[in-house]
Order: sequence, then C-alpha cells, then structure tokens
Amino acid sequence: MKGEWSVMLLLLSVIWGCGGAGKSSDPQDPLDPPGLYSTTFKLTENPISAGGKWLNGEVTGLDWTNVSTTPGQAIGHETGASFTDGTAVLQGLSWAQDQKTTAVVFATAAPVEDCFQEVELRLRTVISPHSITGYEITYKFSADSSAYMQIIRWNGPVGDFTPLQSFYGQQYGVNNGDTVAATIVGNQISAYKNGALLGQATDSTYTSGNPGIGFNLENAPSGCSGTNPTYGFSSFTALDSRQGSF
Repeated sequence: MKGEWSVMLLLLSVIWGCGGAGKSSDPQDPLDPPGLYSTTFKLTENPISAGGKWLNGEVTGLDWTNVSTTPGQAIGHETGASFTDGTAVLQGLSWAQDQKTTAVVFATAAPVEDCFQEVELRLRTVISPHSITGYEITYKFSADSSAYMQIIRWNGPVGDFTPLQSFYGQQYGVNNGDTVAATIVGNQISAYKNGALLGQATDSTYTSGNPGIGFNLENAPSGCSGTNPTYGFSSFTALDSRQGSF
C-alpha cells in the first residue's frame, strides 16, 4: 500500500507540476484547454519567452522592440524611433478566429502626457521579419483630456498602419489598476475599459493570427527617455471562441 501511495504522489506531482526542476511557473499549464492562456508575468525575462510561448518585435520582427517582464510587470522597450512599439505575440498555439484579450494596467509614476505612453492589446497578429500584421487596440496612459483609445490595423512594414476608429477624452485614458479588454468576432473589433464598452470598429483584412500585447513611447520630448518601466501590464489573459462566447 505504501508503494502504491508513493506512485500516486509521483503521478500527482507530474500532473500538478509540483517541484519539477526547470519547470517555469509562468508558461500556460499543459493541461489548460486549447485557446486559453493566462499569466501574471512571474518570470524575469528580457525578452519575454515563458518557455518559448512568445514572439517579440525585435527578435522576430527585427524592426520593432521587445517586451520584458519582472514578477508582476510586463513593459516595452521602445527607445526613440517612432512606431517601433514594444511588441510580443503568443505563438505555438492554434488560435481560433474569434479572440479576446484582457490585461490589468500597472503604473508606478504619473503619466508624462507629451510622451504618448500607451498600453496595447493585439488580436489576429502575425510577426515575421520586417512585418507585423493584425489589429492593435491602444489606450493612452493618461490622466487628462489628451487621453485617447484607438483601434488600428497594422499592415506589415514598420510605420504602416491604418487607424480604424479613434476616440478622444479623459474617459479613454488608463492608469494603475484599470482593466482593459478587446475582442474580435467576425469582422467586428470591440474595446473595453473596466467592463464598459468604449468603442468598436469593423475590418475584414485579417482572418487569422494570434493575441498579444504592446507598448508605445515617444522619446522626442524631453523627459520621455527611460520612462518605459513606469507603466505596463501586471496580468494578461487571451482566449478564443473555443472557451465560449464573449
């Protein structure tokens, strides 16, 4: 009986991932159903990888910048060149066409309004050398009337993008603790903040690709350089239609 119990404990430790040397605490649990990924960014990684589950804008796309993580925080690394947003997209999973992404914003300092600090959710996105295609839902890290939220299509080369809808006003800005979400169902893209629908757009250009995250920082104005670590995401969840309707 004692031997049978030891075997059972060993099996449970494998199933639950207990004590496995070298096992990352951050990657999606292999028992999670297809079309679901959730993380609180438990690892310190530059760039984000989580066991090979992420592609980055500089490592893979070459012309953009990467995303890094420390426990509880994901940030971008844009340093100067416009439109080279820190970008990371999930890979290695077959994502259904209809997708939802949700993230919680963190901030450790007040926004610098002239720096256009943004947190971004990505849907149906593909990163390849010198190309990123897909949809970006971007929220300005802001506390005043200069805030905005935009739904944007990325067309491939760096700087080649098409705004589909833009919304301006303080209510569209985000700050520490806000939850942002975006969905794409068919050709309709919807953006949310703290559960409230902020805006929608329609576009039929891309029918496949993966969810992800991104961050913008304009470094031309004085005081922008080095502010990347002061804002980002503390958690992220992506799911698709196999997990139910949304």
